[in-house]
Amino acid sequence: MASKTRKPSAVRSAARPPAAPMRVEKDSMGEMQVPAACLWGAQTQRALENFQVSGRPLRPRFLEALAAIKWASARANQDLGLLKPRLAKAIQKAAEAVMAGGHADQFPLDVFQTGSGTSTNMNMNEVLANLANIALGSTAGAKAPVHPNDHVNLGQSSNDVIPTALHLGVARACREDLIPALSDLSVTLHRKAKAFDDVIKVGRTHLQDATPVRMGQVFQGYAAQVAHACQRLALAYDGLLEMALGGTAVGTGIGRHPEFHTRAIEHLAARTGLPLRPARNFFEQLGGREACVFFAGALAAATAALTKVANDIRFLGSGPRCGLGELKLPPVQPGSSIMPGKVNPVMAESLLMACQLVRGYVTTATEAGSSGVFELNVALPLLADVLLDGIQVLSGATRGFHERCVKGLEVDRARVESLVEQSLMLGTALAPHIGYDAAADLAKEAYGSGRTIRELAGEKGLLPPERLAQVLDLRHMTEPGR
Repeated sequence: MASKTRKPSAVRSAARPPAAPMRVEKDSMGEMQVPAACLWGAQTQRALENFQVSGRPLRPRFLEALAAIKWASARANQDLGLLKPRLAKAIQKAAEAVMAGGHADQFPLDVFQTGSGTSTNMNMNEVLANLANIALGSTAGAKAPVHPNDHVNLGQSSNDVIPTALHLGVARACREDLIPALSDLSVTLHRKAKAFDDVIKVGRTHLQDATPVRMGQVFQGYAAQVAHACQRLALAYDGLLEMALGGTAVGTGIGRHPEFHTRAIEHLAARTGLPLRPARNFFEQLGGREACVFFAGALAAATAALTKVANDIRFLGSGPRCGLGELKLPPVQPGSSIMPGKVNPVMAESLLMACQLVRGYVTTATEAGSSGVFELNVALPLLADVLLDGIQVLSGATRGFHERCVKGLEVDRARVESLVEQSLMLGTALAPHIGYDAAADLAKEAYGSGRTIRELAGEKGLLPPERLAQVLDLRHMTEPGR
């Protein structure tokens, strides 16, 4: 039987979209095809193809800091007569647009790139040069009248610009986001301490009952922990105000005007409102990153404080009927898809996870900060990524915990009073009067019989009733020195 001739399918394959128009640019390694619509150039395109790793670009605060450095550098070079005012102003205007969050899609390079961040420095140089050239009537890719290296990068090296942007970005994020979030939390904890100061509760050590303490004293401790975290961060933040700008390639300052870096840092300080200062030693600033490691340590200390506070508050609010139940946490959302009416301490859990992430980042920052090899640290983009993300996550989680948990905290006074009266550790106050061994026997008998220390001591006539009442006065136990 003759085979039937197959008819062409009526369904045609979808046409491929036309390729994006390209332009040809040249760098020191040769020609590169660059998408015509992009503001970056050959070096960025080459890096974009080389570093297809995580899909994580450098963070906006870092790019804002880098653009601010280019702004200040253009102004300094104009002051020194090294850059024509027309070109300097065009570069500054372009940098201002990037600092305001514009052209964010023009900075696509991966965090995991060259350890000096040279690719990102050139990405910024190329974008600003093209923006300036377009504003001056030229075209993207022309490199004239503004050249990315000769003009935008004048007096600079990636090796001093990138660590400067790292310090500047992290310092601003700490000052503007993290310290205010922690400070606000500390203030509210202090207010809660005042409101709860008349509430006497069971103290706990080793997860076991201990002598009484006032809820106000407990919250004063929380407030102090968070306040001390702010102080430690402020101390570490000060080290970030030292700028590597001026060291250029290896710390010698080759290729820059002798006054360039001091003028540029003055302009940068005026622009950002930070008390920035030139490096005391450029070789230390390029080869080492101990200021970042020290700051990471302060971040770790802050997470230790926040973890303690968040854990205590969620445990004291456990229940509502079968846990400790001393605190009432504000309900913010249903807690279970299967258990109706369940409400969980979600804001505390959010903060705890943020702290866990940041502690991992601290380990990474310590390793990256130890990556100095001869005259240069070669893990700068990674340091910028983990420190800036850590600050952002910790700031956001702290604000959420503060606004949606701590502000609405209440004490279950009846529950607290019931628990403290049952405490066997009230016998501690009797020990100086009846002896340690007798007080221990009393505690054991109270535990075995289910009765209270107060009941048994009164029944046994261990002290006259009036004296017993004084010795077992709960408020006095929380302030025996008075």
